[in-house]
Amino acid sequence: MNLIKYLLVGFIFGVVLTKAEAVSWYRIYEMFQFDSFHMYGIIMTAIATGVVGIQIIKRKKLNDIKGLPIEILDKEKGTFRYWIGGLIFGLGWAMVGACPGPIFILIGAGFISVGIVLIGALLGTFFYGLIKDKLPH
Repeated sequence: MNLIKYLLVGFIFGVVLTKAEAVSWYRIYEMFQFDSFHMYGIIMTAIATGVVGIQIIKRKKLNDIKGLPIEILDKEKGTFRYWIGGLIFGLGWAMVGACPGPIFILIGAGFISVGIVLIGALLGTFFYGLIKDKLPH
């Protein structure tokens, strides 16, 4: 029964991303060609929503669903790793036309070839898990 709420939220998230055309390969292509503001608008709205949400959680000292305080730790200093990680993520996104979230939405919409992208994402995650202790975090 607990899983139903997560499935419902995932379903709604998928419908919203689909209706907003955020899963459209063409919209992603336009974004990386700097031809359209559409995806940048969606991303900036998500960032603004996240910033406001985090500030509300911090200032009101809100608790999670179990009543425990929500603790949001500051990130470690260092920009080089964020630039490298963002570059790798962006290149992968541009090459396959999908970031991790829409992979499942696209498979659910019937684009079975995105299964190859899912396998690549899972393999990349697996190999990262193998070498993460050797990387400069």
